[in-house]
Amino acid sequence: MPFPDLKSLTQSLEGVVRLDGGVTVVDAAMLRGGLVERLARTAVFATDAGVRDAARYVIREAARSLGAVSASIYDLYMARGRGECGGFTVPAINVRALTYDTAAAIFRAAKKLDAGAVVFEIARSEIGYTSQRPAEYAACVLAAAIREEWAAPVFLQGDHYQFNVKKMASDPTSETKAVRDLAVESIEAGFLNIDIDASTLVDLSKPTLEEQQRPNFEPTAAITEAIRDAQPRGVTISIGGEIGEVGKKNSTPEELVAYLDGYLAILEKKGIAPGVAKVSVQSGTTHGGVPLPDGTIAKVKIDFDTLATLSKVCREKYGLAGAVQHGASTLPEEAFDRFPKSETSEIHLATGFQNLVYEHPQFPDELREKAYAWCRENCSEERKDGETEAQFLYKTRKKAIGPLKRAFWDLPRERRDAIARDLEARFELLFRKLNVTGTRALVSKTIRRVDVPATAPASLKTAGATRR
Repeated sequence: MPFPDLKSLTQSLEGVVRLDGGVTVVDAAMLRGGLVERLARTAVFATDAGVRDAARYVIREAARSLGAVSASIYDLYMARGRGECGGFTVPAINVRALTYDTAAAIFRAAKKLDAGAVVFEIARSEIGYTSQRPAEYAACVLAAAIREEWAAPVFLQGDHYQFNVKKMASDPTSETKAVRDLAVESIEAGFLNIDIDASTLVDLSKPTLEEQQRPNFEPTAAITEAIRDAQPRGVTISIGGEIGEVGKKNSTPEELVAYLDGYLAILEKKGIAPGVAKVSVQSGTTHGGVPLPDGTIAKVKIDFDTLATLSKVCREKYGLAGAVQHGASTLPEEAFDRFPKSETSEIHLATGFQNLVYEHPQFPDELREKAYAWCRENCSEERKDGETEAQFLYKTRKKAIGPLKRAFWDLPRERRDAIARDLEARFELLFRKLNVTGTRALVSKTIRRVDVPATAPASLKTAGATRR
């Protein structure tokens, strides 16, 4: 259960974690032996905001003291842009459900394979429907890092910080502010990697590629400026851009050049540097896959030549890491070997892991049906004409994760462990196919540790728990 009040939380830390103007771990074994999970639950479910924030602070600072430091992957990506490394594709994993247990499974798989180039991310839309603000998400991931004795950089990434087309049309100032505010909130929570997605705003009715991409690169430049203004001292946040909205037409080299040239021209004029480290493109996938009437996923054909060509343009013309692939977690296993061969810099993976959780034999039938009942009641307007029940539920069940988050977390330990074991096996397989095995040494070589202390919450300051 979460700690009910600040007194019980601080008392539980006695002899384990010392609050002395910061956080010093006195007994790491005791911290990992159940206390860190209770802190994680408190960081998620505490009804008192002061207790919740105290738990998040202790987790973040304890993780930092044990070597699990939130970091930017920027320097690794620049090394790739210079041709100093390659032949692997960084998995960026969106964790929607059972975040603490899933993150722990990722760390176990990474430790087993000595894989350091792994990213934890959450999209703007996922923050909404999974009810995970950046500070909560960071706390769960870093608590898992403590539990699994991960003493290496942790890459937390804001994914698809996307501009809403309708809101931009009606009130662009407010929508731009919303994306900017989310980026700043994420940085304060420890996210040092942020992907800006204004590809939704591309206007293909315009006569030239520059004019088509202008509604994309101008907002991206504006958010880039905000990120550079907010980034911690000594840190260069890794920023991603996007030229092709996932599920639409495949991207071209000409679009990439028009986007980057326009974007970089704005940054140069304003004296802002550096810009993006990578660019997401469209190569034939759809987020979550396309469900068939029976609920299975349609096979898609990825244009690996497009990925290879665009990655080459990114590296050779602009010195960037390369192209990024979205919407890939539901692809067949044999497809993943081809991403490193095409020098795809990063791949975003989400729905496949959500599917594993929902469809796992240890996931209770009654909880699954409760989620489906929620979808039928709350998402009925999303059902399309001719769509089967299986297709409707497949597409909408992600939105039940937030409303039922406590029920997911409260599954019996043996059920959560069984699900996590199969997630771990899946992560291990993907890490091998994406060729990130052994990349921990490369991360250690390229990523310089920069300590960014969190600000102690007012609740701890009031209680005197952070005084020396």
